[in-house]
Amino acid sequence: MTRSDSEWAIALFNRSLLKQAKFRQILAHLDDPSDKINLDIGADNGVISYLLRQRGGRWYSADLDAGAVASIRQLVGEDVYQLDGGTLPFSDGTFDQVVIVDFLEHIHEDREFVRELARVLRPGGTVVINVPHLKPRSLVNRLRHRIGLTDEWHGHLRPGYSLDDLRQLLAEFFAIEKATTYSRAFSELVDTALNGLYEAGRRRKHGTAASRKGTLVTQSEVEQHRKQFLLLGALYPFLWTLTKLDNLLPLQQGYKLIVQARRLEQGLPASS
Repeated sequence: MTRSDSEWAIALFNRSLLKQAKFRQILAHLDDPSDKINLDIGADNGVISYLLRQRGGRWYSADLDAGAVASIRQLVGEDVYQLDGGTLPFSDGTFDQVVIVDFLEHIHEDREFVRELARVLRPGGTVVINVPHLKPRSLVNRLRHRIGLTDEWHGHLRPGYSLDDLRQLLAEFFAIEKATTYSRAFSELVDTALNGLYEAGRRRKHGTAASRKGTLVTQSEVEQHRKQFLLLGALYPFLWTLTKLDNLLPLQQGYKLIVQARRLEQGLPASS
């Protein structure tokens, strides 16, 4: 991989307030990966996979969507896998740490996937899981649905998880050690507006979104919509200021939920 292969992704990351917030939270819940074998799942266009590999250690990456897998491979090169549902193509006890980014809500059998996680993690290994935070009465979510950014458009099979949902889902094999919500209403309104405008333009030009995970911006997309991304760069200081209004909502829980959980020593599944 040459430097130019990653420049577009880093430039886009530096203009995506939500991706930056997500990556900060991942790092806050991540154990030092430098002496570990690590796996990331669901890292969108690959920029999070790329940035995680800069932290050291051995990394593998995986995703459901063929376009996402191709984009990740372009950025990181080797050890990238396409998943078919929640089955993981790795041997028992392969990993010390797994990072799961916006993935659980996309698979039918999330409980079976947790069993798979426990299988491929070593005893005492950690998992970091980022999901949409379940907020059934949210006005922001109603707005999203009104403009077509529905759960179906995102490829979500469920609208999200509460912390209690994750505790129950993980309880057989994992203990949650840290949990945080982030991205409050103003940040989500900015993200909703940007996704809505981008997808409206893309539908006019290309038809419906091709990704199984909503907006997936790859290098070819950046090249095809260069004017829009230049405009995004110009608007970035204004959008950044808007997201800081989240500080006016200190009691509101965020629209994203992230947890770190450790695999229990007992009750571990055997490979089938």
